[in-house]
Amino acid sequence: MWEIELDQPEGLIAGPSGVDPVVGILVLSGSSGRVERGRVRLLAQHGMVALSFRWFGDVSQSPGICEVPLEGFGPAIDRLASYVDFLAVLGVSKGAEAALLLGTRDPRLSVVIACSPTSVVWANLGAGTDGASRPLRSSWTVDGKSLPFVPYDDHFVVPTTAGLPAYRTLYERSLEAFAPRVPDASIPVERISGDVIVVGGGDDLVWPSVRFAQEIADRRAEHGLTTTVLTEAGAGHRFVLPGETPLSGGVKMAYGGSPSADTSLGQKVWSAMERTLTIG
Repeated sequence: MWEIELDQPEGLIAGPSGVDPVVGILVLSGSSGRVERGRVRLLAQHGMVALSFRWFGDVSQSPGICEVPLEGFGPAIDRLASYVDFLAVLGVSKGAEAALLLGTRDPRLSVVIACSPTSVVWANLGAGTDGASRPLRSSWTVDGKSLPFVPYDDHFVVPTTAGLPAYRTLYERSLEAFAPRVPDASIPVERISGDVIVVGGGDDLVWPSVRFAQEIADRRAEHGLTTTVLTEAGAGHRFVLPGETPLSGGVKMAYGGSPSADTSLGQKVWSAMERTLTIG
């Protein structure tokens, strides 16, 4: 396996040694902002060229997920396209939000894997390039224009689980409070020409990812498109792929799930990847 460290922004690309790769896959973290080095290396061991980079919080980038330009993901996709023709993106949480939006814009992406996804664009998490987190703005821009978004209900008190904030009910309440904004903020997943895999844990305490996954599948079905929906009742916001070590750190919040359920969901994801990406 070979590895290349990226900088400006920080990242890692890795691929198999002595074997022609068949898949290039962009791996996007969620609100942790981490470079998914372990996952990149795992995918490279299975014959893929995998790339992960810091898509916010680096020098010259927005310090938070606030008005992040979708064009900023283009160079990473271009880099992968220089190795292979078959391209995929795997994103988790806010990274899944980005992955779905990228799938609507870039026809080179043959597979979009959205793990713990959302069916709508949300307001910013953290500060923008101006250093301010308020007023609320979109998480994303295209050509300098903000995408329509659903704000947060600032009047709702977030409950805690074991002393950590469990944000799921905030997202559910915000969808109700700002229902008129949901149609415009909904991600137009019917524009994704490739295969779509959505993954949700029934015990996700960050946001209602199973609900969102089904909404994505339903919207695509209305346009005659199929979607692979993978769920596990006891899994949380983070699943574990075979061969991975469970993640730690990141934003301090309640993620839900259990080691066995998170591992079980990860096995389902891996099996779907084997079928869709033709890997072993």
